[in-house]
Amino acid sequence: MTGKKLVIVESPAKAKTITKILGRGYTIMASVGHIRDLPKSKLGVDPENKFEPKYVVPRLKTKVVNELKAAAKEAGSIYLATDPDREGEAIAWHLAEVTNAQSKPHHRVVFHEITEEAVKAAFQHPRQLDMNLVNAQQARRILDRLVGYKISPLLWSKIRRGLSAGRVQSVAVKIIVDREREILAFVPNEYWSIDAELSKKKDISFIAGLVGQYTGEKLELHNQQDADAVKNELEKAHYSVAKVTTKQTNRQPTAPFITSSLQQEAWRKLHFTAKRTMAIAQQLYEGLAIGAEGTQGLITYMRTDSTHVAQSAITETREYITETFGKEYTPEHARVFHKVAKGAQEAHEAIRPTKIHREPGQMKQYLDHGQFKLYELIWKRMVASQMAAAVFDNTSVDIKAKAVKNTYLFRVSNSVNVFPGFMKLYAESVDDVSEEEKESRLPKLEKADELDLKKLIPQQHFTQPPFRYTEATLVKALEQWGIGRPSTYAPIISTIQDRGYVAKLKGAFQPTDIGFLVNDLLIQYFPDILDLEFTAHMETDLDEVAAGDRLWNDVVGEFYVPFSKDLAVAESKIEKVKLADELTGEMCPQCGKPIAIKIGRFGKFLACTGYPACKFTGRYLVKTGVKCPLCAGEIVQKVSKNKRTFYGCANYPTCNFAMNAKPLPEPCPQCGGMLTAFRGGAKCTKCEYKGKPGE
Repeated sequence: MTGKKLVIVESPAKAKTITKILGRGYTIMASVGHIRDLPKSKLGVDPENKFEPKYVVPRLKTKVVNELKAAAKEAGSIYLATDPDREGEAIAWHLAEVTNAQSKPHHRVVFHEITEEAVKAAFQHPRQLDMNLVNAQQARRILDRLVGYKISPLLWSKIRRGLSAGRVQSVAVKIIVDREREILAFVPNEYWSIDAELSKKKDISFIAGLVGQYTGEKLELHNQQDADAVKNELEKAHYSVAKVTTKQTNRQPTAPFITSSLQQEAWRKLHFTAKRTMAIAQQLYEGLAIGAEGTQGLITYMRTDSTHVAQSAITETREYITETFGKEYTPEHARVFHKVAKGAQEAHEAIRPTKIHREPGQMKQYLDHGQFKLYELIWKRMVASQMAAAVFDNTSVDIKAKAVKNTYLFRVSNSVNVFPGFMKLYAESVDDVSEEEKESRLPKLEKADELDLKKLIPQQHFTQPPFRYTEATLVKALEQWGIGRPSTYAPIISTIQDRGYVAKLKGAFQPTDIGFLVNDLLIQYFPDILDLEFTAHMETDLDEVAAGDRLWNDVVGEFYVPFSKDLAVAESKIEKVKLADELTGEMCPQCGKPIAIKIGRFGKFLACTGYPACKFTGRYLVKTGVKCPLCAGEIVQKVSKNKRTFYGCANYPTCNFAMNAKPLPEPCPQCGGMLTAFRGGAKCTKCEYKGKPGE
């Protein structure tokens, strides 16, 4: 390959797509991610020498590094084409260092979509490595190493081995712990509402809700006695229309996806975890085989915090809307979205399809289920963002209820969609749905119309605690606080679960006992690390390093000086914490003492509380209460080698029954077959039943 141009990317899939675009004269190789890192066995950072890092090539990367070195030695020039963010810039720098790229012409090429136009344009306009971006990533890695390497041994000695602390992950755990404590401390308050079913002569009836006194005074119904007193008055009241307000409103579409909004919406609509969302998005970005077109990158880069969209993409989208939906669905002027995330960079682009005319229906035959669903979501969001606003006719009716002693105000609202606009294609989901204003189908009403009372509907309510965080709302909280950046949201959420600090309960995060314990200990001795504003400020500091406004060593130093003092205090004061055994309710078959759940190097296991006198141990199984259809053994929850949850027979390997969907203990109400969890309800594995058992 003497004299050839060597192009180095991170992944084989990306290399395959780029090979097709660049053709002869180029050799494309993949580094398969990072090729250097801080050593696992020691700190690898010198606090006495401006925090100079000592990078090593991991043993598993030795072969690929040797291959890259050999190729670089023979190449005429080298192009570093890693991803267009800080992480990608750092990988490019490490590649340059390892391959000795400085000894010959070497270039950095950056593109936000893997299409022929974008890739060729990038190679026509290469640049030098941006050491400010490299140093920002380097500072983050060193800060995380200092926290993890210094605090983790402390947790081992004071609580138990295997625990670890992370600079940003610990803050995410704190957010979840704080919310859980709000829930635990919550005291529900009783209150009552009263609705009235009313009608105008023989017209259709409608439901209006009691707002308060007609004079504007607040009306609080704390118990049934309060509600009954008002109800007794209202039963004899005279009802009439006091005011009718009608106005037309426009609902605008939301911006194309950035990383955080994609992760949130993928959880809401598809129930994809942040980790799964990013893994699939990576596949769509790097390229997939699309029939006669060959391998094509289907979306732009998926780690971004900017809602900016290239003018060419906007033009293509608007033309598509006019062709497909008609001129009335294309607004007069292109819609421009401004950055919404803290520190967003307008030079980056939102996540969008690389070609709008690649409709999801046409792509479905080339994609697996997850790829299709995520591509469809991204495509619809982008197209909808340039469509006309949805138009609604909103009517609000105030109703006077004149009783003997008091006059009360009822209100009913009605919203009619008169033009769907972007909603013809896509509407954004919401997170925690709370009580909304009551809407009812209304007859034609005018001021002073007399109304007949059909019945009163008093209802008891209790105030509700705040919702636990889901994948979507946790990402939203991290973004709002400025904790982490687009590339870190998914790893944060995965890490705090892998470490056992939080667990999912019906799709929402709940701290474990060990999560509470570690969180409280860190707050006591390392208040800065667990402070949300402090952590957000650190992100701002890293942004300033990336912009060339600060030195990375100074940022690390400002953190390390107070941190090392806190560490010294913690090491001298913390007493060893004894964790209470989590008992299973079962007894040891050898000595009869209770069996407890323990945690070791490979996760949870069962052990006798009589240890060391009794050394009985067993596998920890999460039981489902469902019998195996093959052997009548119990189906239990398991985890595959790639950490994906599945369900299989406890009698494996004698019985190899396994399934991905979670089995439910209730039988199918139609055929008696096995039910599995499905979109908040259940579906049968034998018949067509879908629903909620027991309803």
